Amino acid sequence: MTAPSPTGSTPHSPPPPARPAPGPAADEGLARRLRALACTAPLHDLDVRKANLAGEYARYAMAEVALAAIDLVTLSMDFDTGADQEQVIARLLPRIAAQAPTRPAVEHRRVARWVVDNLINVGSVDRGFRAVYGTFGPGGEYTRRDYDFKLIEEVQGPGGEVYLRTTDEAVNVLVGALDTDVTSAQIAAEVKLEVLINRGRLADAQLAAEQARYRTVQYAETLRRTLETTRRDVRAVDWLQTIPDLINEALEHIADRYRHENAILTHIRHARDEAVDPEHKLRAAELVDIVRDCIRRHTQLQSRLLEAGPLFRAEQDRQAFATPAARVDTDLYGQLLAPLLPLPLGDAARITDAFFARGTGPRPPGAVRLADLTEWLFTPPVPREHLGVELPEPELVATPDDSRFSEAQLSEATRLLRLPPDAPRRLSGLLAEARAIDGELPHLIALLAAHAASPPVGTAYRQGERRLLFAVDDGTPLDDPHFGGADLIVGTALLDAAGMAAARTENTA
Repeated sequence: MTAPSPTGSTPHSPPPPARPAPGPAADEGLARRLRALACTAPLHDLDVRKANLAGEYARYAMAEVALAAIDLVTLSMDFDTGADQEQVIARLLPRIAAQAPTRPAVEHRRVARWVVDNLINVGSVDRGFRAVYGTFGPGGEYTRRDYDFKLIEEVQGPGGEVYLRTTDEAVNVLVGALDTDVTSAQIAAEVKLEVLINRGRLADAQLAAEQARYRTVQYAETLRRTLETTRRDVRAVDWLQTIPDLINEALEHIADRYRHENAILTHIRHARDEAVDPEHKLRAAELVDIVRDCIRRHTQLQSRLLEAGPLFRAEQDRQAFATPAARVDTDLYGQLLAPLLPLPLGDAARITDAFFARGTGPRPPGAVRLADLTEWLFTPPVPREHLGVELPEPELVATPDDSRFSEAQLSEATRLLRLPPDAPRRLSGLLAEARAIDGELPHLIALLAAHAASPPVGTAYRQGERRLLFAVDDGTPLDDPHFGGADLIVGTALLDAAGMAAARTENTA
């Protein structure tokens, strides 16, 4: 007999199954890094798919153009508006032309539009991207998850214009972080900016200032989406604790940033005035513009934060007293009466009992209290007449007949439009024939033909109609002295009688 090994297994026993390595494999940090890679995948995919374009597009660095486009859209975003797509394309042209100066300008514009459309993901249904990654659960099981995100999205502005706005994922691609707390990232970026300015490293300070501005844009975007969600449904946002805390923290954050950015602005101006190197002066001047833009964005964000509370109260009042959404009523004739008429009385009574038991609203019983019960029992009955009270004599007024068309004209129009199913006619021919009969008849024919352009097929089907008048526009203009528009093809369609009978049977079942 073989002695067991120190590990507790015999030499011929299979090794124990390998378990996932603890630590990073089961950590949320791995999922964060996978999502970070997913956000950059559409940019790398542009350079892969440019070989499929018809033309010499290999010389263009599509990922570089995409990053520049995201940068332009982010810096052009305002609280209510975004970037105009044509302006973004126009500002991308110099960068694209520098990559291929010998190529025509038409090709440069085509590349810019192709990159922007792919960042919006125009070809997809929801205009978003999806990545699949895996995570380990507490028990070591491996689960695949979908990560849906967008880089640039089209948003309708207050005046109906369509603007481009970058998402949080796009800003994270620019800054080089993912799911970073906005407030802490903003403070860290501005402290880093101040240190770099004090040390005279203006080139690195400009990069830090741009990152701080991106975080400011992301903070405003978070507030804007919260207010948009509030306008749609106040119940979808926690205005009891989460949003008030967010507004208070944001206002404190802005007050701190004002003091910090003004101090930074003073240091930059001093560095700009004291610098001898022209390159340092240029960097300092650019830094002044960036920090001024940050101050402007913080001022705008502060005004929106102060308006958030009144907006919530106004939306709460508006949505609380809004008219309820219209609902489609039951077609009593087509869905209940018509299917019941051919049935025996016993089967029909069973269906009507079930319908009225569920179709009528619940009747809450009266609250029985001892005081009410005592009052009802001791109240003497009111004497009534045997035949009830005398009804007042109604005053009947004849309704004037203000219809334009008579019954005879309607009958004549119905006869003209009773066409064979295999012989449709043009509207121009029907108008000419109606004009020969009566001068007012063509107006009625035109109204009936226009109504038949969108025939109520479902209603006619439920009500058991055998024939249905329809009109189709094939693009032929109408040649008539009194009417304009399209020369419709007017015809009669036969409805499926077997299908209607099956539908009635299914309704009654």
